[in-house]
Amino acid sequence: MSESPLEILYQDEHLVAINKPHGLLVHRSKIAAEENVFALQLLRDQIGQRVYPVHRLDRKTSGVLLFALNEETNSKMKLIFREQQIQKTYLAIVRGYTESNGTIDYPLRKENGQLQEAISHYKTLMHTEIPLAFGKFNTSRYSLVEVKPETGRMHQIRKHLAHINHPIIADRPHGCNKQNKLFKEKWGMDSMLLHAKELHFTHPHSHKDVSITAKISSEFERTLGFLKFESKFVIYPNI
Repeated sequence: MSESPLEILYQDEHLVAINKPHGLLVHRSKIAAEENVFALQLLRDQIGQRVYPVHRLDRKTSGVLLFALNEETNSKMKLIFREQQIQKTYLAIVRGYTESNGTIDYPLRKENGQLQEAISHYKTLMHTEIPLAFGKFNTSRYSLVEVKPETGRMHQIRKHLAHINHPIIADRPHGCNKQNKLFKEKWGMDSMLLHAKELHFTHPHSHKDVSITAKISSEFERTLGFLKFESKFVIYPNI
């Protein structure tokens, strides 16, 4: 990982949010025991005080990551997340043409096999079609979608989009291996195209509305370019 300072999106005496780069773990994990660089330690060292991650982002997901600066705020924010009093907005580039909007209501299993309710709402921001033959098709189609998960299950958006046959590009293991191989070999693109764009919630202390937005990564923006998503799209390139 780069030694560049983390991009701080929001900070007050209780909370701090960063734009987490793709590939950076939030904290130490048994899944990646070989890693020794984490967002928690980097941010702690950068601002010179202890931080508490109030939610998680997958290692492969970029975007808004929120930390509390004290235990009281940490407890309050965890309750806000648990009671779904926070609105999360993600962007993803997926295979194929998605419907204009939809709700994916598809329970997901925990590691112990127990089913959990899982609901995601999405809308299509743009379709694109490029003159690249793939499989039995003469062209390749992709969609840029905005997803608002109602629940917060592990890999929920990744699993839900794969469930409706529109997997996220460069998602492993939930995506399409053939598409992932194409993107890596043709464009050198190996970053999963899922970005946590925005968090919106009521501040646990001031009770004011807070909206924190993170711009997409350079790789996400590059992909919008080579897939020919229209630049007239109102969110691009400042998403």
